[in-house]
Amino acid sequence: RVVYNGKRSGGPRSPGAGSEIFTPAHEENVRFIYEAWQCVERDLRSQMGSERGLVEEYVEKMPNPSLKAFKPVDLGDLKRRNTQDAKKS
Repeated sequence: RVVYNGKRSGGPRSPGAGSEIFTPAHEENVRFIYEAWQCVERDLRSQMGSERGLVEEYVEKMPNPSLKAFKPVDLGDLKRRNTQDAKKS
């Protein structure tokens, strides 16, 4: 897991809403996460040769045994499948 120790920036980038309606608070949260992740990716690329930078990987010292079989969910894939299933109905 990657942890970013950065600050919030105020760039006006809003994701396309399509047919969904989002509240301003939702759009602000999405924008914040998107911009923070862009900073993480930029910092990862810029620190490739250095020992330590703003971005570092967090590794549990004592992993929770109940999470051993956990498999991450691809939310984009899940949404596509749900959308396709809804169209079939």
